[in-house]
Amino acid sequence: MYLRIRSIALLLFLGMAVPGVHAADKAIKIKLGTLAPAGTSYHKSMQAMSEKWRKASNGAVQLIIFPGGTQGSEADMVGLMQTGNLDAGLLTAEGLSQIDPSALALQIMPLAFRNLDEVDFLTEKLRPQLEARLQAKGYVVLFWSDSGWVRFFSKSPVLHPDDLRKLKVFAWAGSAAEYDIWKASGFSPVALDATGIPQGLLSGTISAVPTVPIFALAAQLDSQAKYMLEINWGPLVGALVVHKKTWDRVPAADREAMLKIAEETGRQVKAAGRAESDAAVAAMVKRGLVVQKVTPEVEAEWCAVINKVQDQIRGRIVPADMFDEAQRLLKEHRTAGGAKPK
Repeated sequence: MYLRIRSIALLLFLGMAVPGVHAADKAIKIKLGTLAPAGTSYHKSMQAMSEKWRKASNGAVQLIIFPGGTQGSEADMVGLMQTGNLDAGLLTAEGLSQIDPSALALQIMPLAFRNLDEVDFLTEKLRPQLEARLQAKGYVVLFWSDSGWVRFFSKSPVLHPDDLRKLKVFAWAGSAAEYDIWKASGFSPVALDATGIPQGLLSGTISAVPTVPIFALAAQLDSQAKYMLEINWGPLVGALVVHKKTWDRVPAADREAMLKIAEETGRQVKAAGRAESDAAVAAMVKRGLVVQKVTPEVEAEWCAVINKVQDQIRGRIVPADMFDEAQRLLKEHRTAGGAKPK
């Protein structure tokens, strides 16, 4: 109860409009949680969507947003959705995997994508299967998005795999298989919730973090981790999901319009996230961030590390059928003359 009161107070402090207050007792309230910090483009996009939903439903739907991990980790948020204490979540694939691990086919396969066009291609191809699996677990996907490439931010320079092996690497808490694969590859993973990353760097609990530049900038990780390895490790993919029980409460006449609004919001979130990724790096470079460039030879070293654990990723982390389907689609796309490396 205290956490809810504190979260609502935070929203009011940030000046968030709470649409339809006059009809709060009648409005369908959809409580949405996300790790996206308050004030970021993600948060602002959700606020804009909230207002559009209010207008489209004539005040029948009220979206209440809890940003910045105020509802806990993504695993916590999924748990709250399961118990009805939260209705929706803007989650990364890691969070979605708490519902169904198939979502990890879009994110957990390191160095699988040559460029973001391939990310778009695979997302569109896998959407029907992924959404069907999530709906079978009781969730409706309103949109998919991503935040560009995950990079390695570290306290000391990292270029080669052996450089990273000397450091303590952040690993998502709750994914024992991912932790084991880091360990088996000779690295030193430390399992933490994403909300604990800034303090982990400050205390020395971790010394390297794979994350997107936007999060690094928003959380000021570069104040501790002053080096970035510029490698396309993988996209940070996510989706906005809402519990089916909540979605079914929305009048059918409003759901179609709200879904269109959500899909457009998703496109805006992705475009902004990708554009802001480069801008975030530039901003951190001005503050002293050192960018480590990767040559084809160095990238080959990283690929060799990944190739040794592909069999552990397939089946243990990403369901084998979805892993194979993703690899098949990418191979066919390239053979057919898909987007070339950029």
